[in-house]
Amino acid sequence: METKKAIFAAGCFWGVEATIRKVPGVISTRVGYTGGQFTEPTYRDVCFHKTGHAEAIEITFDPSKVSFDELLDVFWMIHNPTTLNRQGPDVGTQYRSAIFYLNPLQKEKAINSKANLVRSKRFKTPIVTQIVPASDFWEAEEYHQQYEEKRR
Repeated sequence: METKKAIFAAGCFWGVEATIRKVPGVISTRVGYTGGQFTEPTYRDVCFHKTGHAEAIEITFDPSKVSFDELLDVFWMIHNPTTLNRQGPDVGTQYRSAIFYLNPLQKEKAINSKANLVRSKRFKTPIVTQIVPASDFWEAEEYHQQYEEKRR
């Protein structure tokens, strides 16, 4: 089976992961940190704004069952892409909205998806989601992985 990856940041990674894991065609997820300037950051480092990383989710998916475009649709639905460095009560650069593309096709699809959302006028305020190249992805501590499922 061929698999592909996607990396999104949409606020606290716990809820994002719990939602994405339910999408048919998603094989696995892991939460972590990306987009910063620090190697091997910890949750504490990221929360104290020392690293520049975003809380993110790395998605492994089966493209014969779910497309990157469909994952983008889910991404736009599960968070507010108009709030800069904030999702609900969570505030800080680690909670920014971002698509970390892994190749030129993902970049193109992300740009087009964002443009289509802007044209739809679904949001009255500007979309602040970053579309940036993926950098090192540092897996978060084990207790963060599938956190919502562990709490049940």
